[in-house]
Amino acid sequence: MQFTLYVPGDSWVHRLDPVSKLLLAAVGLALTFVLPGHLAPALLLAAALAILATARVLRRSGAVFAGVLLIAVTFFIVQGLVYAGNATPALTLGPVTFYREGLLLGLRLTLRLYNILASSLILILTTRPSDLVESLMRRGLPSRFGYVIIAVLQVIPVMVEAAGRITDAQRSRGMETEGSLWVRLRAFIPLMGPLVTSSLIATEERALALEVRGFASNRKLTFLRDEIIPGYAWPVRIAALAALALGIAGRVILS
Repeated sequence: MQFTLYVPGDSWVHRLDPVSKLLLAAVGLALTFVLPGHLAPALLLAAALAILATARVLRRSGAVFAGVLLIAVTFFIVQGLVYAGNATPALTLGPVTFYREGLLLGLRLTLRLYNILASSLILILTTRPSDLVESLMRRGLPSRFGYVIIAVLQVIPVMVEAAGRITDAQRSRGMETEGSLWVRLRAFIPLMGPLVTSSLIATEERALALEVRGFASNRKLTFLRDEIIPGYAWPVRIAALAALALGIAGRVILS
């Protein structure tokens, strides 16, 4: 069994074809760096969170957001203290003074960080990696590039699964794998050898399996399943592109 970040569901986002979701994610990423100020990025984040909520993956997204909270806090602390444009004191905690300009910059960076995450999670949490690659290959993506994409998307989940399996095996043989930090570090070193070896073996087996199935063939590809594109896919694509156009136009006008 292979683990992925995909969360099974039957929401309108799950039923949306992978190319449309890829476009939504790309537009969200582009608008993250196009929209000026703080209000527009905040509205973009609210829209992305609303999409995640309707897809019923907001709870899973919350775990990812919490994981980068320390980075967001660092933005406020560092920029609030040492930003070159600091001039207006906003908060004093003992000998430390935070400045308004730096805190606003920290807020802008935090909004960008969470917008990047939210836009990416719309695609990652609601799309099987295999469906995404298959959809791109239908549109002319070479099979070798498709394999690279799906391998990158699955490398971390696969290694986590393998590490868990090896840890269970070592624990069944009496090795201590839980406890203090020192115990965990001692258990980590014996884990690396089997993990690297199993990864190399899996890579060789996968290469042989692909070769047997005609991976290097130049014939036209056929697919087991027909692609299903819902009727609302095109309105979603048009709305995404319209939002990008409005964002670019607003940036140009305000500049």
